[in-house]
Amino acid sequence: MRRTGTLACAAALAVLVAAGCGSSGGGTTATDAWATGVCTAITTWQGQLKTITSSVTSGGVSKASIDKAITQAKDATNQLADSLKKLGKPDTQAGQQAKDDVQQLSDELSSGIKKVQDSVSGASGAAQVLAGVSVATGTLSTMVTQVSTTIGDLQKLDPKGELEQAFRKSDACKPLLGS
Repeated sequence: MRRTGTLACAAALAVLVAAGCGSSGGGTTATDAWATGVCTAITTWQGQLKTITSSVTSGGVSKASIDKAITQAKDATNQLADSLKKLGKPDTQAGQQAKDDVQQLSDELSSGIKKVQDSVSGASGAAQVLAGVSVATGTLSTMVTQVSTTIGDLQKLDPKGELEQAFRKSDACKPLLGS
């Protein structure tokens, strides 16, 4: 039963990776570079989560491998938060709001990873593992939605449409935007 629960947890991590942002691309303005930076940071993070998920599902699944994967996911999320923070704000009318929205996303993802970690780390019996996996799966699904919602919200912030154009122009964001 533990193996089934840990496999389900690994599958939950894969759900988050499935919302990929795409490859990086360049922009010519500071706003283009900012949008590309946001998507590139998310892409890097999702790539790390994909690698973590693959290592759990291809190796022997155990409580120790799940704990290690969660620690690695937490480290990757901290890296994402640092990368997003370093971007600062875009040079638009709504630049400060965009920076605040990205910071909020970073905080939400960090909180989500902590919730996943807490839900699985203390589990010992099959019932606890399954309950933890259920919480982890729901949390990871919420994190996918948070990424998509934030990117959508960022595009709508700027009355001149600079952010929307920057996100649409960036190759790093095209798969996320469905274009």
